[in-house]
Amino acid sequence: MKFETDYIEKLAKIISDNGLTEISLENGEQAITIRKDLPEVTVSQAMPVAAATPVLSAAPAPVETKSTESTVAHKGNAITSPMVGTFYAASSPEASPFVTEGKTISKGDVVCIVEAMKLMNEIESEFSGTVTEICVKDGQPVEYGQVLMYVE
Repeated sequence: MKFETDYIEKLAKIISDNGLTEISLENGEQAITIRKDLPEVTVSQAMPVAAATPVLSAAPAPVETKSTESTVAHKGNAITSPMVGTFYAASSPEASPFVTEGKTISKGDVVCIVEAMKLMNEIESEFSGTVTEICVKDGQPVEYGQVLMYVE
């Protein structure tokens, strides 16, 4: 099975239309993964093991960008998501959040969890200071590089 350009473009449209961030298909020794990295879609196609893996770039699908940050200038250092996933403010629904606005934290403190592919990844602060703003809500999907919170 060879992945045709029209087929790849249809998969990219499915990602865009349904708010997905990734589709992976596998057929024997061939596989294709399409990921949505704002603002464009990147497509990679794997060939049989002995062959090189070419990288194709599909035309960027129209992407609605919703700004999770206000237009007001932010003070402090941004803590960003190192991956695409789901933001969790606490270790469980019953637990208290790791941080709240106004809380003083130290470098290395766990400030949240980003779940990616059923793995819970603790996000540690790279800064010491006071949390001035938490930019995402508990359970909200986050993109790679998206600002999670600011520390001043």
